[in-house]
Amino acid sequence: MCKIVQRMLVLAIPAVAFSLAAAAPAKAQAQGSFERTLKVTGPVDLEIRSGSGSIRVTPGSGDTVKISARIRSGRSWFSSSAADRIREIEKNPPIAQSGNSIRVGGETDRSLFRNISISYDVTVPSRTRLDARTGSGSVDVGDLEGAVEAHSGSGSLDIGRVAGPVVARTGSGSIDVRGAQSLEARAGSGSIKVTGIAGAVTAHSGSGAVRVEHVGRGDLDVSSSSGHVTVTGVDGAARVSSSSGGVDVEGRPSGPWDIHSSSGSIVLRVPKDAAFELDARVSSGGIDLSHPVTLSGRVDRRRVQGQVRGGGPLVAVRSSSGGITIE
Repeated sequence: MCKIVQRMLVLAIPAVAFSLAAAAPAKAQAQGSFERTLKVTGPVDLEIRSGSGSIRVTPGSGDTVKISARIRSGRSWFSSSAADRIREIEKNPPIAQSGNSIRVGGETDRSLFRNISISYDVTVPSRTRLDARTGSGSVDVGDLEGAVEAHSGSGSLDIGRVAGPVVARTGSGSIDVRGAQSLEARAGSGSIKVTGIAGAVTAHSGSGAVRVEHVGRGDLDVSSSSGHVTVTGVDGAARVSSSSGGVDVEGRPSGPWDIHSSSGSIVLRVPKDAAFELDARVSSGGIDLSHPVTLSGRVDRRRVQGQVRGGGPLVAVRSSSGGITIE
């Protein structure tokens, strides 16, 4: 009889252990928020820092900066500790103001902000110079009149029509800019799409397509290590390349052009009255030229050198694997 009881107890133990595990609470996530409204009297100099969290900046009235923050902890068994720290952040948010200069984030107490992300939604006067940076999260910026810098270690960047210069950099994520006085854009992994750029442009993607619409005068330096590159409206010097993908360039060569594709075709579209010096070379593929050329150097099915309409800035075009078309 005792053996039967012992056997029943042994069989019951795993069932009891399983029921206790099933009843154990899941890892908890603490949350919180804070809001502040700051008065300003002129153009604003705004700096936003978040170790982890999205940043959104939109234009509003001309005399206030409104800050709304969402705080979240990572999931943890020790949610009470995170909740206490979030309450402390709510009471003393990381905001500093000196006149029209405002700093949001940039936490110095690492223990207080450990395993906590803060996303910011900020409304500012349109006359604002912005420097926004997050370690992980997207950055969304509306139409502003001042210069804009937007950085994310991992996240997309979406920037509206900016009257000043724009610097946009992300380690992983896409970049979309709809207007700027000038632009510097770099994506480690992600596409770049920019329109309405009035001045100089530098745009590089480690992996992703790049598309640039130029509407003014200025030099361009545009490339992708893996992706198609399209540039329109060029009126100046241009350096455009793709290591793996085709290249399309439209505009007037009023400065030197250096166009290169390691693996892909190249298409250039220039005005019918454009004058330039041409040096086009292919390793595999043909050269199709729709403009009159006065030959001045080597000419065969792999290379064409000469002057178009009397010559001008040098247009050097090279394709390692793919044809060249100049329309």
